[in-house]
Amino acid sequence: VQLVESGGGLVQAGGSLSLTCAGSGRPNRDYYMAWFRQAPGTEREFVAGITPSGGTAQYAVALQGRFTISRDNTKNTLYLLLTSLKPEDTAVYYCATGDTYYYETYVDRRNYAYWGQGTQVTVSA
Repeated sequence: VQLVESGGGLVQAGGSLSLTCAGSGRPNRDYYMAWFRQAPGTEREFVAGITPSGGTAQYAVALQGRFTISRDNTKNTLYLLLTSLKPEDTAVYYCATGDTYYYETYVDRRNYAYWGQGTQVTVSA
């Protein structure tokens, strides 16, 4: 299973970015997928997750309303739309998946077996 993120970059506060995670090696349509992020000196934290059908999305409470996760199983691709960005959103953003359709503890990064290399998002004040 390979995951490749793209779409990161430098944006001013209040701006938007759209991240993409392209999957290969297997169809991910039967598996839960998620986005995490990691800022320097901090632990990797859950951002958002989505069920295989795309029917249910979960978000970190502090980010809900600004970020939107979606997926296109026909393209084996996961997306994350980031809006109203703040400097504290600066981090490396990772997509992740595993071998099950849902996790009760979806915020726990230990559940995810497969990770991309990450894409840097930098928000300037």
